[in-house]
Amino acid sequence: MAKAKTKKKRQPVILITNDDSVNAPGIRALVEAVKGLGKIIVVAPDKPQSGMGHAITIGHPLRLQKVNLFEGVEAYACSGTPVDCVKLAVDKVIHDKPDICLSGINHGANHSINVIYSGTMSAALEASIESIPSIGFSLLDMSIDADFTAAKKYARILVEQVLGSKLKEKHLCLNVNIPKGDDKLIKGIKICRQAYAKYEEEFDERKDPSGRRYYWLTGEFLNFDKGRDTDVWALTNSYVSVVPVQFDLTNYELKKKLETNWKY
Repeated sequence: MAKAKTKKKRQPVILITNDDSVNAPGIRALVEAVKGLGKIIVVAPDKPQSGMGHAITIGHPLRLQKVNLFEGVEAYACSGTPVDCVKLAVDKVIHDKPDICLSGINHGANHSINVIYSGTMSAALEASIESIPSIGFSLLDMSIDADFTAAKKYARILVEQVLGSKLKEKHLCLNVNIPKGDDKLIKGIKICRQAYAKYEEEFDERKDPSGRRYYWLTGEFLNFDKGRDTDVWALTNSYVSVVPVQFDLTNYELKKKLETNWKY
């Protein structure tokens, strides 16, 4: 009697992008962190795109170049923004929606108000708009020689959670920040809300060698939120912060007040 054929289980497709460029140590760390969890495809900017937010390229051609940077992983360098990378990956590389989109691991924090400006998180939110579960990862270390050991450990834990989750959240998107330093000093994971904290900014006025005036953005990070349930509190106290975020910016509480109190 012939043996019944065993149906091969489909591997999840994992799209990885970032805003620090396809050559950044952080994206290599993220690829290493999730190897074995599915078929990995990398589409990332060909140059740093930090602070690009949700920008897309209009009026200029976009280019994709296949690169051999990650052993056994199909990877492309894109001339556009992080959001362009997600859009092109879905339409021209995968020709379908991946099972999950991962962005990072960013060099530097993306907690509190930083999420608004972050190319890392905008890529994740773009995937979320398309109903692709997504996670943006950031390490609180700007150094090119940053130690990603802890970030890799927690990235894998969280990706496994999302891939194995029974949540039916259509637009799941998580903003994950990992403290700088020794893995042994991290106390665990905290599910948080976004803190009200921001940079008090000013522009340093300077002159170039030819005497022309220019400006350099500077600032000091200030936390106005004393809550113990925020991402800033968690990171300050050696926890990995996980903030569920969304692209719907509607202020529903204010909407109700306007509907009740405005006469028009």
